Amino acid sequence: MELRQLKYFIKVAELEHVSEAADQLHVAQSAVSRQIANLEEELGVELFLRGGRKIRLTPVGEVFLERIKMAMTEIENAERDVREFLNPESGTIRLGFPTSLAAKTLPSVISAFRKEHPQIGFQLQQGTVNDLIAAVKIGQIDLAFVSPVPLNNPDVKGDIFFTEKIQALLPRHHEFAQNEHLRLDQLKHEPFVLFRQGYIMRDLVTKACQQVGFEPRAAFEGEDVDTIKGLVAAGLGISLLPEITLNERPTRDTRIINVVEPNMTRTVGMVRPKYREVAPSEQIFFDFLLSYYRKLDQFGW
Repeated sequence: MELRQLKYFIKVAELEHVSEAADQLHVAQSAVSRQIANLEEELGVELFLRGGRKIRLTPVGEVFLERIKMAMTEIENAERDVREFLNPESGTIRLGFPTSLAAKTLPSVISAFRKEHPQIGFQLQQGTVNDLIAAVKIGQIDLAFVSPVPLNNPDVKGDIFFTEKIQALLPRHHEFAQNEHLRLDQLKHEPFVLFRQGYIMRDLVTKACQQVGFEPRAAFEGEDVDTIKGLVAAGLGISLLPEITLNERPTRDTRIINVVEPNMTRTVGMVRPKYREVAPSEQIFFDFLLSYYRKLDQFGW
């Protein structure tokens, strides 16, 4: 079994087309077909169902693909670790982040970091918190910003950088828009603009509302903070959002109100792999983040 065979196999499985895979691999179609056939002969099973223009994985092919992708990730990590051991200031960090941290937190910290370490690059991946944790676990990404931070996950280490408030966002002409603060149960009859199912912020808001005796009524759902803020600004509902997302690009058509009873907060931080040593460049970045947020906390920013 050769690495070339495995790379050809993965590409064909992803595209479900031999000639398209050959084009992307910059080799002849016959070479790809021959290597796949050799791989199947060596394994003693058929990996693909052939017929028509496209080919599909057999059930055993699907199992093999999943395992081989994990193995290839480990090989790539090993190659990268060797390169970074020789020069830790020239590595590339595969960094995940959720949508609620995309606009302010991520650009700020990367900009500050690159001033001190200009040769270290980033590959960025956005996703839900659950997806990011899973990606760190299998080695698809190296580190991920998350919120809230899991502290008892069996597969990843969680480190909290700071805690922020969850605040109410109301249309400017809402009856509660001039209040200094709100009890959460005052919003029980309001239409909510929520993140869609699968987002941690949706779960956080739902659980908080349930604690004070009501289920939030979702008038609109989205997966982008700016979209949610725009819907609230248009008077289509109210929302509960993290403080950090509300302090950036505030709109004159909305009002931000502190929520009391309960005092809603969320932790923000990072997850790292629990059973793999981080690469030198990753450790440099993580140590920078600890210092960066310690300074922000010291000066009350």
